[in-house]
Amino acid sequence: MATQRKSLPGFLRRSLRRNYEEDDEQDVDDLQDSTSHRSQDDEPIEIAPICNSNGKELNGATLMQNEEQKDLARDTSERSISSHGGAPVADELSPHRTNSIRKSSSPASEEPSHQPKTYKEMQYERTLDAPVVNLTDLRKLTWNGIPFQHRATSWKLLLGYLPTNAARREQTLRRRRNEYRDAIAQHYDIDDDSRTLQEQETLRQVLVDVPRTAPSVPLFRNERIKRILNRLLYVWAMRHPASSYVQGINDLATPLLAVFLADYFDETVDVLDGEVMNQLSDEQLDELEADIYWCLTNLLSSIQDHYTSDQPGVQRMVARLEELVNRIDADLCRHLRDTGIEFLQFSFKWMNCLLLREFPLKCVFRLWDTYLSEKAGFEDFHVYVCAAFLCQFSGQLQQMSFDELFGFMQDIPTTDWTDTEIEILLSQAFVLTSLFGGSDAHLTSGQPAR
Repeated sequence: MATQRKSLPGFLRRSLRRNYEEDDEQDVDDLQDSTSHRSQDDEPIEIAPICNSNGKELNGATLMQNEEQKDLARDTSERSISSHGGAPVADELSPHRTNSIRKSSSPASEEPSHQPKTYKEMQYERTLDAPVVNLTDLRKLTWNGIPFQHRATSWKLLLGYLPTNAARREQTLRRRRNEYRDAIAQHYDIDDDSRTLQEQETLRQVLVDVPRTAPSVPLFRNERIKRILNRLLYVWAMRHPASSYVQGINDLATPLLAVFLADYFDETVDVLDGEVMNQLSDEQLDELEADIYWCLTNLLSSIQDHYTSDQPGVQRMVARLEELVNRIDADLCRHLRDTGIEFLQFSFKWMNCLLLREFPLKCVFRLWDTYLSEKAGFEDFHVYVCAAFLCQFSGQLQQMSFDELFGFMQDIPTTDWTDTEIEILLSQAFVLTSLFGGSDAHLTSGQPAR
C-alpha cells in the first residue's frame, strides 16, 4: 500500500542540497528510498521534529523499508508481542542460547505459556538455530533491534566470541572460561607484594572507578557485581599493557554485563534492580564474568587506539564530529564557537564512553544492536549518531549562553527516552551516512570547521 511521504528534517535536506547541488524534491524522495533497507515494518518510521537555526520545528522524514525485508514481512505482522514464558530463572533453554550448558539451581520451571511468535522472532530462531550461523544474515536482522531472548547470543556471535558453527560452541565456551579462570589466578589472586608499582596503581584506579559505574542503576551497587568488574577490568589491563586501563572502559562493560545476566532469566525479570543476584550460583557468575571479559576484549580490539596514550582514536572521532556538524548545521557550530564551547569539552565523553552516560541503559541495548550489526559501528557509525543527537537540540542550543550550554551538555534530557527515540536517532544517523559516509572528501569542505 502506498505511503504518504513527508519532507526530511531541515538539516538533512540542507546537507543533501549542498552535496549534490540539486534542489528538486524528487532527489529527497530518492534518498528516502535509499534508506529503505533499515526498517522491518511496512509502516514508515517517523523522524522526530528537529528545529532549524531559527528554532522553528520541522517535520519528520519517512524512512521506507528494504525490499527484501518487505517481501518477507508481507504475509505476517510483526506487531504482535510475544511473552517469553517460564520460570523467572531458566532451567532449560533453547539450544542457541549460550547458557544452555549451565545447570540452573533455581526452582523448577513453570509450564511456559504458548503465545504466538512474531515473524521477527521466527526469523531470529531460523538464523540462530542453523548449524552454521550466517553472520551477514544476522547483521541484517540486528540492525533493526534484537528480541530479548536472542540478544545475548546474537551479541556474542557478532563480537566473535561464539563460533558460528553450533557444534563447536560448547567446547569453545568451556575452553575460554577456563582460560579466563587461569588469568585470574595469574594476575588477580596474588599478593600485592608481587605486583609492580604500575600494577598496583592500575588496580587502585579500577577499585576507585568500579563503585562509580552506572551510579543510577541498583545492579551495579551489588557487591558481587563489583567483584566481577574489579577482576575482569584488572585482568584486561594486565593482558593489554599497550592500552592498560583508562576511565571509561568500566562503562563499556555495563551493557555486556546486563544483557548476559538477563539471559539467565525470563523477559519479565528486571535484572537492573539487582534483586536477582541471590538467585545465581557462584559457578554461574564465574561463567558470566568470563563471557563479559572475552566480549569486552573483542570489542576493545576494534577501537584499541581509543585507549592508548593520549587516546588518538577518541581525538580523531571528536574532530570528525565537529567537521560533520559544521557541514549539516553551520549555524549551530558558529554559535558554539562564539560562546566559547569547544567540541572536545562535551563530545570527548561521547566517544570515550560511546554515549553510555547520555542514555538510559535499556536504550543503550537497542543502540548497540545496530552498532554490532555495522562492521565499524563503534568507530564510524557512532560519529553519525553523535551528530544526529547533537542536531536534535540545535534550536534550543542556539538560544543558550555559555553557562547554559555547558550545563545542558552535562545533563542532556534523555531520562525518558525509549527505544522509539533511539530508533529515530539511528534512522537520522543512517541518512547522514548516505550523504557523507564512505568518502572522506564529503567531510572536507575546504574550510575550517568554524
